[in-house]
Amino acid sequence: MGEIDGTIRERTAAMHRLLRIFEPDAVLTDNIFGFLWSKLAYGAMLSATALTMETMSENFADPERAPVFAALGREVIGVALAAGVSPLGFDGFDPSAFVPGAPPEAIRRCLADLAAFTRQTGKTRSGVWRDLAVRKRRTEVETQLAPVVSTARRLGLETPALTGLIGLVKEVEEGHRVLGSETFRELIERCSSASMAG
Repeated sequence: MGEIDGTIRERTAAMHRLLRIFEPDAVLTDNIFGFLWSKLAYGAMLSATALTMETMSENFADPERAPVFAALGREVIGVALAAGVSPLGFDGFDPSAFVPGAPPEAIRRCLADLAAFTRQTGKTRSGVWRDLAVRKRRTEVETQLAPVVSTARRLGLETPALTGLIGLVKEVEEGHRVLGSETFRELIERCSSASMAG
């Protein structure tokens, strides 16, 4: 819970107290955009897991898929940093693992933490996966991630992994691709230029 201008007002604190009735671990912050950009990065990764029939934890634990998650994380966090935002971590997601110059071990550790976190939650697959596999409807992927691509372009940054992910999800939505390892393999190939070495 936080204000977009970073101040903590009485209304902010009051809303935080109300939220804690339902979620005792609710966080009051003066950096709401830090959380929101980290959620975008994590959301991009979850959207990638939705291209497969495996669970979120199985995806995060697969070293062959790690370059995709690394590329997505680096792109979103890179745009956040270029926009002057200081990303904040949550639930196993560590944005510092995706900043320029971060060691490869940091990404591996973050993905292991995400695999562990998603393994112990009641929801084994993302909402994006349910939209694609069960409800057969359009997802929020383009709505959430296309603005990141637009912001990156405005800041002079490239986002091949995000662009590839949005395109593949769209192809699944339109019935031109099916969920599975072959579709994820296409994303791996599109992210081949972004390695774990950074």
